[in-house]
Amino acid sequence: MTFYRPTLDDVARFRDDGYVIVRNLLTPAEVELLNRVARADKHLAESAYGREDAKGAVITLAVRNELTDDIYSAIARSRRIVSAMAAFLDGEVYHYHHKLILKEPRVGGAWEWHQDYGYWYNNGCLLPDMASCLMGIDRATQANGCLQVLKGSHKIGRIEHVKTGYQTGADMSRVNVAIARYELVYVEMEPGDAVFFHANLLHRSDQNHSEHPRWALISCYNTRRNDPYLASRHPGYSSLDLWADEDVLKAGQRQWDRIQQALKG
Repeated sequence: MTFYRPTLDDVARFRDDGYVIVRNLLTPAEVELLNRVARADKHLAESAYGREDAKGAVITLAVRNELTDDIYSAIARSRRIVSAMAAFLDGEVYHYHHKLILKEPRVGGAWEWHQDYGYWYNNGCLLPDMASCLMGIDRATQANGCLQVLKGSHKIGRIEHVKTGYQTGADMSRVNVAIARYELVYVEMEPGDAVFFHANLLHRSDQNHSEHPRWALISCYNTRRNDPYLASRHPGYSSLDLWADEDVLKAGQRQWDRIQQALKG
C-alpha cells in the first residue's frame, strides 16, 4: 500500500497558504478502527474535559503528552505524518502533544478565532516553527462545525490572545481586519481526510447544531531547533521514535483487543 508523502507542491502550498488538505491520509480500515476504539475507550471518556465558548456551549477534548501503545500514538508517530511535518517545517520535528476533539450533536461548542502559537508562545517556544495535523474521525461539514481557516493568515505573525469565555482567543480587532483581507475557507472533510496547518494560521470552528457528531484527532509537533526554554504542560525536545505506517492498524488492533478483554472482566 502507498501512504502519503508530501510533494514539492504540497510544501510550497503549506508555506504560501499556511495549510494543506490531504484526502484519505488514513485508510478506510484505519479510520474505521480509530472510530471504533475512540468511542469505546473508557480512559478517553474519563479524561475528557469541557471548554465553554463565548456563548456558554461546551466543546469536549482530551489531551495527551505521552506516546503509548495505542492507535492515537501510532498515528502521531507514523512516517506519513512525521515526514510531512519535517518537510513543511524544514527540519526535524518531535511530538508536542495530541488530542481528541469530541464535538457532539446539537450541543458541541465553538472554538473562537485563535492561533495555536498564541498559546504555545507562552510555553517558552521562541519560534512559531510548529504545526498540527487534524484528522477527521467523523465527516466534517459546515453544519456540524468544521474547521475554518483564513488562507495565508499565518504570515501576519503572532497576534495577542485574550480570554474569550473560558477559552483564549485572538484579539478580535486584528482578526476582523484579517477576515476582510484573507479568504475564509471551510475545511470540509470525509472521515480519514486531514489538514496540516501552521501554528500561526488563524482558525476557528462553529458550534455543532446538526444531528451528527464531529470527532477529530489532532497531532501537534514542534521543531527540534525550537526546543522550549521554559518547562510547561507540553514536553521539550526528545527524539521521536518513528513507526512504519503499517503499524497503525497493528497498534489499533492491540488496543481494541485490550478494550474487549476489559469488557469481559
